[in-house]
Amino acid sequence: MDINATLIGQTIAMVVFVWFCMKYIWPPLLAAIEERQEKIAEGLAAAEKGDQKLEEAKAEADQIISDARKQATGILDQAHARANEIVAEGKADGTKERDRQLAAAKAEIDQETNKAREELRGQVSAIAVASAEKILQREIDPKQHEDILGKLASEL
Repeated sequence: MDINATLIGQTIAMVVFVWFCMKYIWPPLLAAIEERQEKIAEGLAAAEKGDQKLEEAKAEADQIISDARKQATGILDQAHARANEIVAEGKADGTKERDRQLAAAKAEIDQETNKAREELRGQVSAIAVASAEKILQREIDPKQHEDILGKLASEL
């Protein structure tokens, strides 16, 4: 192989081409590649952050749901307790009302009994007076008759 001017010219052209490419073409390509790598790295970091935030959001949602369930259970317990209180109050009020009505009925019965006794006493004394009057009409004088009747009335 002979070294001739064509080979030297091609070598110089190749060196100039490589120098030109490294000076003007290679830096923008490297900058574009590096920029793309940075964007990809940022995208991966953002994806990892997104996954991390998603896990945090899931944990927070689970915590909120758990708190809501506890609160709902507490509200139900309070409602049951209040319902039991209302039932107990109703029973107590019913018992008080029953006792009041029972006392009123007893008082009315006592009043009616006393009234009936007084009427009966009056009737018994009238019958006793009439009987005594018929029996004793001829045997006792009117003054003694009144004394006896007064004693009978006071005893009854």
